[in-house]
Amino acid sequence: MPTDFIIISEYCRNCRIEPSFIGMLEAEGLIQVHTVGGERYLALSQLRELEQYARMYYDLSINIEGIDTIRHLLERIKTMQRELAELKSRLRLVPPDRYCSFE
Repeated sequence: MPTDFIIISEYCRNCRIEPSFIGMLEAEGLIQVHTVGGERYLALSQLRELEQYARMYYDLSINIEGIDTIRHLLERIKTMQRELAELKSRLRLVPPDRYCSFE
């Protein structure tokens, strides 16, 4: 397997995470697991998200459905922040005398 993947069983053992937790995240569509030759792998690019999900689940006792809801809301916030930045950028291009007055 390429070096940009980690074996899930080793990760779970080192981080003291139950393999079933990974399975629940996969079933909910929160992470993507790759299987090669009977061994299950996780892309290194997903580790940050996995660590966040594990903290929510183990430290805060948030269930998988709650984690999915939080993930969705965080994505919405990021989208809205990008849209706001784009609108601010576009507003800077408009000359001040072209602003609308709401009086």
